[in-house]
Formats: sequence, C-alpha cells, structure tokens
Amino acid sequence: MSASYKIPFYAKTALICIGLFAFISVLYIGQNIIVPLVYATLISIVLSPIVNFLVKIGLNRILAIGITIIIVCIVAVSIIALLSVQVSRLGDSFPRLVGKFNELLQQTESWISAHFKISASRIQGWVELTNAEVITRFRSLIGQTLINIGSVLVILILIPVYIFMLLFYQPLLIEFIHKLFRANRLIAVDEVLAAIKRLIRSYLVGLLTEALIVAILDASSLLIIGIDYAILLGVIGALLNVIPYIGGILGASLPILIALATKSPLYVLLVIGAYMIIQFVDNHLIIPTIVASKVQINALVSVIVVLAGAALWGLPGMLVSIPLTGILKVVFDHIDGLKPWGYLLGNTVPGAPKAIFFKKNKKAEAV
Repeated sequence: MSASYKIPFYAKTALICIGLFAFISVLYIGQNIIVPLVYATLISIVLSPIVNFLVKIGLNRILAIGITIIIVCIVAVSIIALLSVQVSRLGDSFPRLVGKFNELLQQTESWISAHFKISASRIQGWVELTNAEVITRFRSLIGQTLINIGSVLVILILIPVYIFMLLFYQPLLIEFIHKLFRANRLIAVDEVLAAIKRLIRSYLVGLLTEALIVAILDASSLLIIGIDYAILLGVIGALLNVIPYIGGILGASLPILIALATKSPLYVLLVIGAYMIIQFVDNHLIIPTIVASKVQINALVSVIVVLAGAALWGLPGMLVSIPLTGILKVVFDHIDGLKPWGYLLGNTVPGAPKAIFFKKNKKAEAV
C-alpha cells in the first residue's frame, strides 16, 4: 500500500511564489506580443455578436468578419480625423498661447518680487534654470515618446489582424477549451465562458457609453464658459477619464491651462468648478450605474490592480487591469478551491448595514 505524500505548507508556498514570479516575468518580457493579443481578445468578444448576426443572415464568415472590422476602422478613422482638425487649429494658435504664458509669467515674477522682496534678477535666474531643466527633460521625453509611438503603431497594425484571426478561429478555440476538461465539467466551462463574455461586453460598452457622456458634458461646459477648442478638450478629457483614478485630473489640467493662457483667473475657477461637478456626477452616478456595476470588484482591489497594471504594462496595463481582474473573479467563483479568492476580489462586505448601503447607492446597483 503506497502512502500518500502531503506537500508541507512552506514548500507549497515557495512553489506558488516561484510560479507567480515566473508568470509575471513572462507577462513583462512578452508584453509586445501579449498586450495586443489581450486587447484584440477583448474587442473580439464585443464584436462576436455582430459577426454571428451577419453569418446568420447568409454572409460568409470571412466576409462577415471583414465587414465588421472595416466598419470599426471607419468609425475610428473618422473620430481621429475630427480630432486632427481640432489639433491643427490648436497648433496654429500655439505661438499665441506661448506669448500669453510668457506674459503671465512676467506678471507673476513682478508680483512675487513686489510682495516677497525678492529681486527680479534672482527670480529670472531661477526661471531660466528651471526652463533649461524642463527643456532637457522634454527632449528626452520626446525621444521616448517617438519610440512609444512607433510601438503603438505596430500594436495598432497587429490588433486588427489578431481580431480577424480570433473571430475566424473562435469555434476552434472554444472546442479546444472544451477538450481541456472532462465531459462532466463541460456545463460549468460553458457557464464560465458565457459569464466572461457578458462581463466583457457589458463593461466595454459601458465604458464607451461613459466616455461619450463625459465628452458631451466636458465639451458643453467648456462651450458655455467660452473656452477655446472646447470640443477637442472635451474629447481628450473623456479619453483620459478612461484611465482609472488619475484620468480625471489629467483631463482637467489641459482646459485649466488653456483658460489660464487665454482668459482671466475667473474662467480658471469656472473650469475647475465645472470639472468638479462633472467628476462628481461621473463618480457617483455614471460609473456606478453604467460601468462599475458590471464588474463586481471592490475599490481596494481596483486600486491595487490598476497600479500593478501600470507597473507591468504601463498605460495599456492600467486600461485592461480591471476587466482582466473581473475575468479572474468569474473563474475563481466557479472553482471550489478558489472561491475564497473570488470572495476577496468582490465587493461584499461582511457585517455592512445593507439598508443604509442600498439607500445610498439605490441607483448604483450597490457598487
């Protein structure tokens, strides 16, 4: 009779840590391949119903996939063209903005010199030294940005190819997943796949809906206040707002600078007030109702995974960290040994006063 051997706790912990380290290292080293594949997979899940509908009405699968991708590319190019027109207008006015900033800087120097008894030459020397450091850093930043733009262009070329392949080989991939498990587990596997599809579709559609609403609110507010380039600034603010936690601050900084350069300080306060109201509405109504209710992850885990995604893959990692964590939660919730980890990722707080909780978040589906 063979005695069963139980792995000690410390050995099991060491194996898990080594496995996690190896897995994270692979994700970091292979990010140029993995990141486009992750984005293509998420987009393919969203586009799959459109392709299936076109196939049902009699189109060839290759033709249906091609039409779907072409429509998405046309929409994306149209948005980029609209933004390019606004950016060109901003570029034409850039010298005037620089002149306004220099004038504002001189006024600030005079005010500091008069109120703090500091000589104007000393302030000017400090400003020139700071400008030299900023220019040096800006040049290095431009070089790094050009490298990043090159990699982004490669990713943008790869993603449509990945999307086409994933949509075409979707039946093969699903059958492959089925073959990985025993026959008595196929029902559970189909439930997990269906739950992941629902989560990704609802989350990404909700995210796009939120971005559209925020863009309309930002642009409308800036138009009412009278800030130049309101449409461009509103769209940029909405795109930056997609970045969790810091996007709202980044999105508000550019309109504030434009208002500071082209208007009076009163307009700066108006812009700050408008963006604070929009952020309040976004954080307490739009996000809980449209986006966050689709991915049941608590705030602590959200902050951690966003920071981890930024450390691992940079900005692309921040954008996909929450949906990927949502997928992990779905998988954990369907595996008995991993259900505690799914519970840890969720937003159910033991002992929380449910009546008060639901009263405060009645329209937010208790996020």
